[in-house]
Amino acid sequence: MRQPKRLRVGEVLLGEGMLTQDELDKALADQRASGEMLGKLLVDRGVVTNASLVQALAKSHGVPGCNLRHGLIDPALLTLIGQEECERLKVIPMFRVHETLTVAMAEPNSLPTIDRLKQITQLKIRPVLALEPNILEFVRKYAGENIDVDEFLASIAESDVEVIERETQDDGPSTDLDTMVAGSPIVNLVNVALLSAVRDGASDIHIEPSKGGTRIRYRIDGSLRDLMRPPQGMHAAIVSRIKVIGKMDIAEKRMPQEGRVKIVAESREIDLRVSSMPTLLGEKLVVRILDKENLSVRLEDLGFRDETLVKFKRVLTRPYGLVLVTGPTGSGKTTTLYSALDLLRSPEVNIVTVEDPVEYQLDLINQIQVQEQLGLTFARALRSILRQDPDVIMVGEIRDEDTARVAVQASLTGHLVLATLHTNDAPGAVARLQDMGIEAYLISSALNGVAAQRLARTLCQSCIAKYTPSEEALIDAGLDPKSRFVMSRGNGCSQCHDSGFAGRLGIYEVMEVDGELRRAIYHREPTHTIRAMHRESGGLTLREEGVRLALAGKTSLEEILRVTSVDEVDAEQPVAPSLEPAPLLDDDVDPEAEAKAA
Repeated sequence: MRQPKRLRVGEVLLGEGMLTQDELDKALADQRASGEMLGKLLVDRGVVTNASLVQALAKSHGVPGCNLRHGLIDPALLTLIGQEECERLKVIPMFRVHETLTVAMAEPNSLPTIDRLKQITQLKIRPVLALEPNILEFVRKYAGENIDVDEFLASIAESDVEVIERETQDDGPSTDLDTMVAGSPIVNLVNVALLSAVRDGASDIHIEPSKGGTRIRYRIDGSLRDLMRPPQGMHAAIVSRIKVIGKMDIAEKRMPQEGRVKIVAESREIDLRVSSMPTLLGEKLVVRILDKENLSVRLEDLGFRDETLVKFKRVLTRPYGLVLVTGPTGSGKTTTLYSALDLLRSPEVNIVTVEDPVEYQLDLINQIQVQEQLGLTFARALRSILRQDPDVIMVGEIRDEDTARVAVQASLTGHLVLATLHTNDAPGAVARLQDMGIEAYLISSALNGVAAQRLARTLCQSCIAKYTPSEEALIDAGLDPKSRFVMSRGNGCSQCHDSGFAGRLGIYEVMEVDGELRRAIYHREPTHTIRAMHRESGGLTLREEGVRLALAGKTSLEEILRVTSVDEVDAEQPVAPSLEPAPLLDDDVDPEAEAKAA
C-alpha cells in the first residue's frame, strides 16, 4: 500500500496562510544559497513565529507538537537519559504515565533515536515534536541538581488562566488533561497537581493559603502529604483556575461554594468535587477525586475476614429488613454499600438509591441526588421511591428522625433497606435510632444487622519486615504480653514515601440481629448489654477484628491501635484469648524493635 506523500513544511505554512508564495520562494532561494533550515530562516526574518513553525512541522511529521516551557517537563526524568545523551539525540523527556514516556524530539520520526531511547529507559516512547534550540535550552537548564521552581512560578499571572473543555453526552463539560501542552503555566501547574494526585491514588487535594504563599497537599491512604508549595502571590490564580473548571463563581470569595467537573486523566474519566471555604488568609479549596478504578465493588476485596464476610452476606440476602453500615466520616461506608449493591443487583431486581452526593454511577441501579435547596430531602425522596415498586433501597445517610422513620417503615413493608449511620460501633446503632425517636419495638422488628467499620493502612510489600511488638502495644491489643508474637510492619522506602504503608483495607465488626438480640432491643436494654450479648454469641469488636488482621500480616499492630478505640473492648476480657503466638525466628526479628521491646 502506497504511503501518503509527506507535506513539506513550506507547503504546510503556505496552505495555512502563514506566509505568501513570494515569501516562500525568496526563503527557498536563500536556503539553497546558505544551506540553513527553511524554518530557521523564516523565524529569523520574523515571517513566522516559533509557535506557527512548530504547528507546521508537527503537521508535516504527523505527530503532536509543542513549545516547551516550565510546567510541561518533569525535571527529575532527565536522569533517565542523561544530559549528554539528550544533547546528542536532541531530545528531552517531558512526563511519564505508567510505562509510557513522552519525549520532546527535534526529529520525532527518527526510528534509530526512538529505539535508542527505548533501550536506555526500558519504556514505551511517545514522541512529540519541539524545536531543537528549545530542547537544548531546557536540557541545559534542568541539567543542574537545583532547579528554582519558585522563579518560574513567580512569573505566572492571573490573566494566564484559561479553560480548555470539550462537551460530553453525560452531565456537563469534561476537561481533558491530555491537552495540557496547550495551556498556560498556571493551567499546567493545576494539571500537574491533578495528574500527580490521580497517578498516586489520592482521594483529596487541599489547596490552602498561608502567610508564606500556598500549600498544596493530597491525601493518600488517609494521610495528608505535601505535594508542592507555590510562592506567595499565586494563590488567587490557582483558586480561580479550579473554580472556573468547577463552574463556581470566581467573584464570590466570602461564602462557601461547591462545584463538580469531569476530567480526563491518564485516558480515563474522573469526577472531581470542589468545595471552597473562606478563611482569614484567603479561600481554601478541597478537591475530592472520584476515580472509578479505585472503587472496589467486590465485598471480598474490602478486607472482610472470611467468617465476618459470611455473616454480612447472610444479613444482606434476607428478603426484607434494615441493614446499617456505621462509622465516622471517611471510613469507607459508601464503598461498602456500593459493594453490597453489586452483590444484590441483577436485571430481575429494582434497586433505587438516594445519596448526597452521588459519588459513583453504577449500572442497573437508579440513583437519586438529594437537592435540599429544592426540597428534595432524604425523607421526601424515600417516600417517592416507595411508589416506584423497589426491591432494594439504599439511603446514603440517616440524619434525622423523619428519614429514619421512613427507612424503618419501608423495611417493615417488604423492602430491603441499606443505610449508613454515624456510630462508633455496631451495638451503638440501636441507641442512635432510639435517640432519633424510633420506638424500640419497630427497631427490633426491622433491624437485620449492623456492620461497623474503620479503614487501616496496609503494609508496603517492598519494605515489609518482621518484628516483635512492645509489651505496651500487646497489652493495649489485649494480647498476652508474656508471649512473643511475631508480626509485620513496613520499614519505609521510596515506593511508599517512607511511610511503610501502601493502600488501605477495612476492619469490620458485624452484628447479626437474631432472636435473643431482638428481644433485648425490644425491651430497650442498654448498649453495654447488647454489646455483651453480641460477644457471647461469638461476635468480635472492631479492635479484635483488627488484631486478627495484624496477626495475619496485613497491617501493623500499631496501625490497628491507632484506628480503633480501647472503649470498644471489655477491659476484663482479652481481645484474642485463644490466639497462640507465631513461632519466633531470631533472624526474622528487627533488632531495633527487639531493643525497644526490651
